[in-house]
Amino acid sequence: MSIVLLRVDERLIHGQVVVGWGSHLHPDRIVVVDDAIAESDWEQELYTIGLPPDLQASFETVEEARSHVPEWRAIKDRVIVLTRDIATMQRLAENGLLKGDEINIGGIHYAADRKPVLPYVYLSDAEAGALGALAREGAVVTARDVPGARKVGLHDLLRSDRA
Repeated sequence: MSIVLLRVDERLIHGQVVVGWGSHLHPDRIVVVDDAIAESDWEQELYTIGLPPDLQASFETVEEARSHVPEWRAIKDRVIVLTRDIATMQRLAENGLLKGDEINIGGIHYAADRKPVLPYVYLSDAEAGALGALAREGAVVTARDVPGARKVGLHDLLRSDRA
């Protein structure tokens, strides 16, 4: 499999992804799956400013990405796939497209309707439900901000005693 990381991270391309995960996974390409950014040249430029020259980046809508997942699995390039939110990852995973794949929850930060789950993950009730839906689609949901951190499984993410 050439998809080396499927990650939900509100900040998308940033130091933890490029340096932390990049030095661990050695990706050739980062694909940001986001309908709005896929249509915005200036946002794409902002996200790619600090990338090393040997790391390609592309920006796709969910529909485009869904059609490319089989291709990404077949190519020799190592691909990191990022979404800004759980809902987008859920749309990408529909109909079992990511069945058996691990989805990393890497950075969902504080908002008024969210409860703290981990220092780097805050979830609303709807987002917690969406994580369950990802698991029902056959994906393995875990949280970990950086490669050396302890992996937290879905059961622990959704424990009711966390808030």
